[in-house]
Amino acid sequence: MHLQGNIQIQTGQSTHTGPKDQNEDALGFRIPASDIIATKGIASAIADGVSAASAAKEASESAVLGFLNDYYETPEPWEVKTSGHRVLSALNRWLFSQGLSHPSQEKGYVCTFTALILKSQTGHLFHIGDSRLYRLREGKIEQLSTDHSSQVSPETFYLTRALGLEYNPQIDYRSFELQPGDTFLLSTDGIHDLLTPQQISTALTHPPQEAADLLAHLAQDSPDNRSCIVLKVTSLPDSDKNEVFRRLSHLPFPPDLSPGMTIDGLRIDRLLSATKNTQLYLATEPATRRQLVIKTPSITFSDDPSYLERFALEEWIGLRTQHLNLVKIIKPTQTRTSCYYLLEHIPGITLTRWCEANPQAQIADVVAIISQIIAGTRALHRKDTLHQDLKPDNILVLPGPVVKIIDYGSCHIGGISEITSPFERHSALGTIDFSAPEYRYGAQPTTKSDLFSIATIAYFLITNQNHPFGKAWEKAKTLRDFNHLKYQSATRHNPMIPLWFDAAIKKSLAPTPSGRHQSMAEFLNNLRQPNYALLDRDALPFIEKDPILFWKTATAILLLILIISHLLR
Repeated sequence: MHLQGNIQIQTGQSTHTGPKDQNEDALGFRIPASDIIATKGIASAIADGVSAASAAKEASESAVLGFLNDYYETPEPWEVKTSGHRVLSALNRWLFSQGLSHPSQEKGYVCTFTALILKSQTGHLFHIGDSRLYRLREGKIEQLSTDHSSQVSPETFYLTRALGLEYNPQIDYRSFELQPGDTFLLSTDGIHDLLTPQQISTALTHPPQEAADLLAHLAQDSPDNRSCIVLKVTSLPDSDKNEVFRRLSHLPFPPDLSPGMTIDGLRIDRLLSATKNTQLYLATEPATRRQLVIKTPSITFSDDPSYLERFALEEWIGLRTQHLNLVKIIKPTQTRTSCYYLLEHIPGITLTRWCEANPQAQIADVVAIISQIIAGTRALHRKDTLHQDLKPDNILVLPGPVVKIIDYGSCHIGGISEITSPFERHSALGTIDFSAPEYRYGAQPTTKSDLFSIATIAYFLITNQNHPFGKAWEKAKTLRDFNHLKYQSATRHNPMIPLWFDAAIKKSLAPTPSGRHQSMAEFLNNLRQPNYALLDRDALPFIEKDPILFWKTATAILLLILIISHLLR
């Protein structure tokens, strides 16, 4: 999906064995298909096998090839930082394990590693060891990486960090803004150890391939392998709002649809719902008689690029996140002539209506529903996506019960948020009643923000549509306001609710994410079985607060009753 124009670069590379018996350097870059440049960027990497290691060449080649392949296999919604660290952590563990499996070989599979990802208008550096990344900008050369080495004599250095050297090393990461004309150099020490910053700067003024060849030539007296990659940014994604808007709105908005009308081979059966933002229509595919739902944008927002981007992302998220508890997005079989997307038809009812039909919901049924909401939400989180609008009206229930989360219109996607936009992105957040407080007091939302919404839904179900903080919730704006709110125990609305169940819900409704359960799995576990550590001891029954004292007291009272009754005979 093209959210905007793609970054354009020129490249050059050079590698020479030099006086050594074999080339233990590895290098490469990858410019992916245009449909994922916007979300994953352009990747380059260089590695230098540690000569003292028995498998230096294998280590560097595995690191570069593995990174360039595996990085593009990570989910598109993931942020660059998340993708890069996950891939490098896995590669490092593999290299380290290979070294352990050959204990007779000195140091095993060890190499330095430097990678540069160019995405939208941002550069991302991953680095470990003493290979380097330089940037030439407006005639000034700057080393962006930091060498992980220690000097033991004027001529001798040893690496303090490298891939494969230890099980869990620290890998440097930093990001920085790009400018047109920026030229980057990734090099091994066979290049930069012999050249001055001025020599490097002068060489990088040439076209990239000429610059790479020149740098290798200038360092020809090196006793080591000589390798480098040169990348020059020739243009960045469009910063013109009108151009971006033109791409987003290349399909016209469909008109209001009526039963019997057809759109791209789909026959409209009826209007399901209409809001200020979208319309949902039930349609039939005549060839298969399959019923689908068509979601169309509101004509009110036809000139709003932020709305158009968000609408396009809804389909994008659904196609890339498949799970039983998430509504399925369907690829159209015919070329679209207007702006819409297709969803599976779910013949269920909203969770709000389910609650109305079950005013005295059983805990087992509530836990079954909450567990499925958590499962669907975690599937989104694994794609670095926050739902941000979990509420009963966005959840459908089928017999079973089987739960389906719908509506991705408010989702926040880490990988997409990194893409620079020439227009202001507006957060389409959900209903205040179910949204976490950090959205209002300005803190960064996390997966625990969705956890707060799920806990609020659990309270809603078990108390027959009540809110845990009552009417005061709507007026709170600052963190101080939320800290002063008083949680209303679910037992106030339903005295049959166990105190431990109420305590589990309360824990995940803390005003700050740090006060909530550490994970959704922990929250769900505490809904399924008592965790008495969460209970307020002052609220516990005497028998649970101090069972030994309770039974001693009960025994004494019974003994006293027996004595009195004996005396009265």
